[in-house]
Amino acid sequence: IDVGMVTTPMLYFAASTLCASGIQVTGSHNPKDDNGFKMVLCGRAIYGDDIQALRRMMEQESWVLQPGGNVRNINVMAPYQARIVLDAKLARPMHIVVDCGNGVAGASAPAIFRALGCRVTELFSEVDGNFPNHHPDPSKPGNLRDLIDALKNSDAELGLAFDGDGDRLGIVTKRGNTIYPDRQMILFARDVLSRVPGGEIVFDVKCSQRLAPAIEGAGGKALMYKTGHSLIKAKMREIGSPLGGEMSGHIFFKERWFGFDDGTYAGCRLLEIVSRSPDASAVLDALPTSFSTPELNVGCAEGEPPGVVARAVALAGFAPPARISTVDGLRVDWPDGFG
Repeated sequence: IDVGMVTTPMLYFAASTLCASGIQVTGSHNPKDDNGFKMVLCGRAIYGDDIQALRRMMEQESWVLQPGGNVRNINVMAPYQARIVLDAKLARPMHIVVDCGNGVAGASAPAIFRALGCRVTELFSEVDGNFPNHHPDPSKPGNLRDLIDALKNSDAELGLAFDGDGDRLGIVTKRGNTIYPDRQMILFARDVLSRVPGGEIVFDVKCSQRLAPAIEGAGGKALMYKTGHSLIKAKMREIGSPLGGEMSGHIFFKERWFGFDDGTYAGCRLLEIVSRSPDASAVLDALPTSFSTPELNVGCAEGEPPGVVARAVALAGFAPPARISTVDGLRVDWPDGFG
């Protein structure tokens, strides 16, 4: 089944509703020379040892070719949009700015938000893998400048930004404040837990220490886990979690949805929540605030990072009240820490 040029979440939707397995060709926000596969097999993401096993099979050409088969072209946009609009409901119309950064979300997200009842001002919806305006990576503050400017120069209430393949969400308020994913998760967790009391919410180690108390304060259980969208999805499936999220902007709704990361759907759930208030930005700006540095990437030789992390863990001599976590690398929390 060929579903054409779609976002990664639309491929996941097709796999969930049509055949349980699928492959997305995507390099997301990487330079145009980079590409790759995101794979779903029988409803589960392939990663880690399974990826390496597939690599060995390809290198050895140890596969069985079977005759027959056929190719069908199916447009999943209509059922995908219908499913979202059936689920998410706005309490009032809203005017939003949507920045797709010339990524593939530009072909679908604005139309879905309009179908939801929004007035949409579009930025960079034309799909262009050269990314002529800015890289479609909402986790980098510099990539949100155009969105912030558009909000200041219009009567729009909120700005939404998407990455190259549409599975991550960035949010900017009318006042120009970026709502980072750990703060998004506080809002989403409170909403989900109002219907799933006691639910266990999964988040990655990059999230601030404000998130876990907020989840517990809303009547849920907080589970910090390894970074990686495939790892988060697998852990959610293992424990039956209704919601998960990563600091990179991947938000996973199992409650009312399929459990995969979907920037457009997460944006619709956000609008559903904030549309209940006359001042959407005030709802977001009132979320607990923390301060953290942007992600820092340190250059290492091929194969070196595991050793660097192992040495850091071995040398972690932090005295109480510091809390040390080695669930994924090394994380140290202090009660008076600002992050």
